[in-house]
Amino acid sequence: VVVDGVAPRPRDEERHGTRHGTSRWDEDDPTCVREGVEERDAWERNGRRGREMDPKQRTGERGAPSQEREETRQGSRRRAQVAVVDDPEERSVPFPEGDGLTVIGQDATLEGFRDHLNYRYNLYKNIRRGMDEAEGGIEGFSKGYESFGFFRDGNTICFKEWLPGAEAVSLIGDFNNWDDTTHPLSKNDFGHFEIRIPPKADGTPAIPHMSKVKLRLRLPGGGVIDRIPSWIKYAVQEPNAIPFDGVYYDPPEDQKYKFKHSKPPRPDALRIYEVHIGMSSPDPKCSTYAEFRDTVLPRIKQLGYNTIQIMAVQEHAFYGSFGYHVTNFFAPSSRFGTPEDLKSLVDRAHELGLFVLMDVVHSHASSNELDGIANMDGSGAHYFHGGSRGYHWMWDSKCFNYGNWETMRFLLSNLRWWLEEYQFDGYRFDGVTSMMYTHHGLQMCFTGNYEEYFGMATDTDCLAFLMAGNDMMHSLFPNSVTIAEDVSGMPTLCRPVSEGGVGFDYRLAMAISDKWVELLGGEARPGGTFSGGVPDEYWEMGNIVFTLENRRWNEPVIAYSESHDQALVGSKTVAFWLMDKDMYDYMSLLGPSTPTIDRGIALHKMIRLITFGLGGNGYLNFMGNEFGHPEWIDFPRDDRWDNATGAFVPGNGGSIITVVAVSTLCSASFFENAGKSVPGDGDDPEPLRTDLRYHHLWRFDRAMNTLDIEHHVLSSSHQYTSRKDEGDKLIVFEKADCVFVFNFNPTQSFSDYRVGCHLPGRYKVVLSSDDPKYGGFGNVQEGDGNEYFTNEGYHDGRPHSFLVYTPARTAVVYARVPDEDVEVEVDAVPSVHSTPTSAPASLDKASSILDDEDEDEDETSA
Repeated sequence: VVVDGVAPRPRDEERHGTRHGTSRWDEDDPTCVREGVEERDAWERNGRRGREMDPKQRTGERGAPSQEREETRQGSRRRAQVAVVDDPEERSVPFPEGDGLTVIGQDATLEGFRDHLNYRYNLYKNIRRGMDEAEGGIEGFSKGYESFGFFRDGNTICFKEWLPGAEAVSLIGDFNNWDDTTHPLSKNDFGHFEIRIPPKADGTPAIPHMSKVKLRLRLPGGGVIDRIPSWIKYAVQEPNAIPFDGVYYDPPEDQKYKFKHSKPPRPDALRIYEVHIGMSSPDPKCSTYAEFRDTVLPRIKQLGYNTIQIMAVQEHAFYGSFGYHVTNFFAPSSRFGTPEDLKSLVDRAHELGLFVLMDVVHSHASSNELDGIANMDGSGAHYFHGGSRGYHWMWDSKCFNYGNWETMRFLLSNLRWWLEEYQFDGYRFDGVTSMMYTHHGLQMCFTGNYEEYFGMATDTDCLAFLMAGNDMMHSLFPNSVTIAEDVSGMPTLCRPVSEGGVGFDYRLAMAISDKWVELLGGEARPGGTFSGGVPDEYWEMGNIVFTLENRRWNEPVIAYSESHDQALVGSKTVAFWLMDKDMYDYMSLLGPSTPTIDRGIALHKMIRLITFGLGGNGYLNFMGNEFGHPEWIDFPRDDRWDNATGAFVPGNGGSIITVVAVSTLCSASFFENAGKSVPGDGDDPEPLRTDLRYHHLWRFDRAMNTLDIEHHVLSSSHQYTSRKDEGDKLIVFEKADCVFVFNFNPTQSFSDYRVGCHLPGRYKVVLSSDDPKYGGFGNVQEGDGNEYFTNEGYHDGRPHSFLVYTPARTAVVYARVPDEDVEVEVDAVPSVHSTPTSAPASLDKASSILDDEDEDEDETSA
């Protein structure tokens, strides 16, 4: 089994969970210590490291006991950062110094690949030198949109395009009645065609705002082709028309959107709500930026997420590509509205304190030549590799040539464009695995062998581009965040460029969702193949914990149990795997439930919470999955043949009915009252119908986010798994000042069950999946007044413990209650090396004691 490109060690009892197996991350030690094993393995042999413990991600204070106070705290921080966030012109990108080999000090296995790391770092340095010598530095090079495509010099309209394969080029459009003889472009020695169009006699620009425009190219062989300019800022498809048209977009000043709100500060930990604008309406239609802004954003805020990640922003002619076959890279999708509408959406999100990420696609481009940039100059290459290397056979798309100077300009400028023009806060980079390897990860099984990452199949040109992009963004937009969708587990992907890393802030932990599909979907397992998934009694606690904890030390990840990949047609959501057709008949609270529904609701909450608590440094959820949306999300599709297999794939007749993510589950007040009150002020109605069980899952999702707001679970540097009990089917771990207890046993509850903890005192229930308000049975409830007092003495490797009642299929989170009267003995507290210098208040006196402990003392000696 390969998990995120990492091959596990030989199977042993401890690895997959002994009855009382324990594991912990030692934040200052790049080896992961597994207690109960005589020989301690150094995980770096295969690139396996402990979890991220970057002090920059630690919180400086304990969050307020309410979401409102948290937002007040963030608001004050945001006001203090206004001057820092919004002015990239006052910053520069430092030239890369050194040899780029600092990363070897964190992973000794990289020593054998010193030459490769040094080569790619020097390649990046040489690119930067070229920019400094010829382009005014990366600061100017990354602003190609100011000198390519359409731009203004006073009221003179200027245009420039790189088209080396063309012999002659003319600008055509509404403004000249599509006459290709009136506005020919001149060509320079670098293949750049350009023109300056003086204003009309009355002084106004010669091309009116919203005029349709295209380029007409004459090729060396005599052929003539029309193309939409590659730097076009807006493109539209007229009703009942097939092709898109480029649009000269230059609204008058009084029509331009003016941003009113500063960007929020970068969150200590991202709680991401992944969205698609078009499918966000309850009606069978394509929704708009404005509708999403007014009706959905307040609900995301109400749920407690601090970040939205927007799919399908860049224009894509084929709606059924989910936005991943981009045709116009600088244009926001016109299906959802105008560029000004999108700016208004981003500004409203910032007003609500939401960080805004964009799903950017630089891994490939649509092969659609009529509407996009494929074969732009008729040469068959242009921005892309020629021949077979330039074609992605699985995706039927074009692959960029990242070593081409103009491709580098185009893509770097594209990254800066969306951050500067639309005020996005960062990106989720799609298909990074496909970018980094010439085989695109196709028919490739990553085993964790470093030869797979640093060999001839690695596209070093791409890595140099990614280093340049991350370096540019983090220098000019220091608040920005970049996330890589990589399944290979590339070492150094999430280390700073200055150290020799690729520079991403996070990687998506893609193996976690695969693990849940494996357990729920019936994949072959050692005990045989199970119809409908692996029975609960066969779930391996140690294997689940391993998958959740399996990440490189000091390289942060975003965890998720399901994303859009599981929600779109062809896959199934966690809720659908669990409850299937019963969801259509038994989700009403006015009728009876079934064992399938009871199990499904219980495990849906447990799966999401354990992923949230143990899976990484941030968390992601796709819209609708938080409440177990029962339908696949489909897009208008015609019949087609699969490029990889040749198989016939039936469409849906172009229907838009299935492009709906909230359907009839919404309460009557959901859209009527959206935005009329501040989320969390007490009078905002719940968005889901309270006569359906879905609203229990929605409440639980909000409670998970509140847990992080109040206890900083995701950003905490303290994580310790003390129990992976294969007999009882229990998992116990610590995160921040909380103790998480998961009972996956399908039938057995346990009274007076002892769980270990690292700090003495009294604990209380702060989250219980069994609470009736989350659809539970009420055996363990929040706010029941019960307190749990610790006992001295080691249990499961922890110096203290307390007794709990743990019902079957239930997850309960206990948090330590601050108590000035609690005495803590230094010798009784294990070393937690990277406790924040300003620890959460709930750690109380104990936190200062932990800080003072000898850093050389480990858990075992304590």
